[in-house]
Amino acid sequence: MKTVFDNTTRDQLINRINTLDEHKTAQWGKMNVYQMLKHCTLWDEWMQNGKKNKQAFIGKLFGKMALKNVLKDESPLRHSTPTLPELIIKESSGDIAAEKKKWIALIGQYAGYSAPTFMHTFFGKMTREQVGPMAYKHADHHLRQFNC
Repeated sequence: MKTVFDNTTRDQLINRINTLDEHKTAQWGKMNVYQMLKHCTLWDEWMQNGKKNKQAFIGKLFGKMALKNVLKDESPLRHSTPTLPELIIKESSGDIAAEKKKWIALIGQYAGYSAPTFMHTFFGKMTREQVGPMAYKHADHHLRQFNC
């Protein structure tokens, strides 16, 4: 399974990010390129911050089962997968080049990822072995969304 902890996989993601520009349109969903880039930078910052997040009640009921389903194979995330409210980007325009640069740097930082566990607000506690493929699938999902 692909993981952001693999150098080649990170390089492939970075190459795909570099193909994004203001002319790309979403194949599904409501985000434009800027919103997607901003969402992805916030998401990767969140995954890497090491902060202990509180798991939502619904996540306590279904999170582990859902995570197992997401990580069971190489299949990409479903289109229009729900996102956390705090990662929904309201502003519709901004500096695309700056967000690309920031996202590329964050993808590169996975090389030094050291958090032994991460508490996802829906999936719950995630190990490094779960974070790597999940981070890849999230980036891949949004790059596919914009045909990259």
